[in-house]
Amino acid sequence: MPTPFPPRDGLHRHAGDGWVECGDHRHWGLYGAAGLLLARRDTAGAVTDVVLQHRALWSDQGGTWGVPGGALDPSEDAVAGALRETREEAGVDPADVVVRATHVLDHGPWAYTTVVGEVAPGASVTPSATDPESLEVRWVPLAELGSLPLLPAFAAALPRLLTMLDGAAAAAGGAAAEDGAAEDGAAEESA
Repeated sequence: MPTPFPPRDGLHRHAGDGWVECGDHRHWGLYGAAGLLLARRDTAGAVTDVVLQHRALWSDQGGTWGVPGGALDPSEDAVAGALRETREEAGVDPADVVVRATHVLDHGPWAYTTVVGEVAPGASVTPSATDPESLEVRWVPLAELGSLPLLPAFAAALPRLLTMLDGAAAAAGGAAAEDGAAEDGAAEESA
């Protein structure tokens, strides 16, 4: 059963805020949650960096790194929610993002969707922490990912998410692909 989460000063409030009980744990977002894994590429087309959020210490699994994201509003789809949350938490304009794919971790009463995207051609994205949910938000070089304390569910999903970005490059801008229920431990468990 959903339980409301007490508000914290300075945080964005949404109709979907609250916890959903799921077996022996709970998830943030009455209507599910979503986040954006945003990548940038070098001139040869290889992914070099991704935008990550260093989660505030008071948050669930605080101190770890993951993607900006959060609870979906009742009438919001996962892509719109991920882009909205990324604007709120990282200052990234949705117009500067090309969505390439989605990856869904489905727990029945609750789901988390990682939206996989990249910087739009000609856009310049400088992410930063724009609310108190983050200690830091920045471009992280792929080579640095192994040295950061990643959110465990994000760490488990990261190889699959990066493969999806590689597939997007191979498809040369093909439409977003839907990757169904969690095949590999999936995306973030809490937003």
